[in-house]
Amino acid sequence: MDEALAALVERIRAAAALRTPLRIRGGGTKDFLGERVEGELLDTATLRGIVNYEPSELVVTVRAGTPLAQLEQELAQSGQSLPFEPPHFGGGATVGGMVAAALSGPARASVGSVRDYVLGLDLVNGRGEHLVFGGQVMKNVAGYDLSRLMAGAMGTLGLITEVSLKVLPVAPAEATLRFALSQAEALGKLNAWGGQPLPLNASTWMPDEGGTLWLRLRGAVAAVDAACRSLGGERMDNARMRAHWHACREQQLPWFAERGGRDLWRLSVPQTAPVLELPEPPVVEWHGAQRWVRAAAGDAARVRQAAVSAGGHATLFRTDRADASGRYTPLSAPLATIHQRLKEQFDPAGIFNRGRLSPQF
Repeated sequence: MDEALAALVERIRAAAALRTPLRIRGGGTKDFLGERVEGELLDTATLRGIVNYEPSELVVTVRAGTPLAQLEQELAQSGQSLPFEPPHFGGGATVGGMVAAALSGPARASVGSVRDYVLGLDLVNGRGEHLVFGGQVMKNVAGYDLSRLMAGAMGTLGLITEVSLKVLPVAPAEATLRFALSQAEALGKLNAWGGQPLPLNASTWMPDEGGTLWLRLRGAVAAVDAACRSLGGERMDNARMRAHWHACREQQLPWFAERGGRDLWRLSVPQTAPVLELPEPPVVEWHGAQRWVRAAAGDAARVRQAAVSAGGHATLFRTDRADASGRYTPLSAPLATIHQRLKEQFDPAGIFNRGRLSPQF
């Protein structure tokens, strides 16, 4: 165990003994997520560096405090990437924060989520024990896949210190098509295309004048060119569209900036869900499965009900209200029990990111 890790372990053991809450923080770019952020700062900045990278094996092992931009740059030099396109939401985003938040970008519906690419990780639990889960190949996983359990746990179960990730080569061809379609027409097209052998990679429907669907294709050159011919639409310039998809990933499109004091909700619903009854038309991603909604504080119940009625759930993603609570859909009793038992096993003193996911966790 190196000096930086040993210092963090000792800090955690001391906090556990006194039941002192700790706030795990990488770059702080996702501090806005969750119910609340409290406790003494536990900074991962000392845990930096790429431990091992084998481009031919499509695996990289990296320390949790490593800047996400540094990892992506290293992968790009070998023509590879994190295909789920994790959003940064700022210049200081780290690999550990990427896994803990488990947020994915525009390609998620086609390539999978952060969790699908976590092969293994090292963790310091609430007892100050340094644990290793998984490995660098899929077949190392047996029984409960505890390494992937940490994806989306928001640091409530322990301090991630190192992660092994599966990476993929950058697709040889890419194209973006533009269609003038209403939301209902766009959802219908996406559902129909989803049942065909097309190199679909990402989609975004914007509620501008009449509605616009942006469809990104990635894959072999012949497959992308054939899809462009069969689907129609207007083929856009790739250089211009790289900026568009980056802005979509980082929520930098004008629509996100024009909230006017309203809350931003994230709805996760089945891809086949129809147009929902919402305060205003949403931005639709992931071929229909993710919908961003701007709504006043008084519309919270309406937004949640729309998601539940469609077979999904709603999360209050961003808000300017200091008193906002209940950001996540309440868990069912069985799931809440499982969460509680996991918390008791990994963090018996309840020191990590207290209250981040709910008042209990």
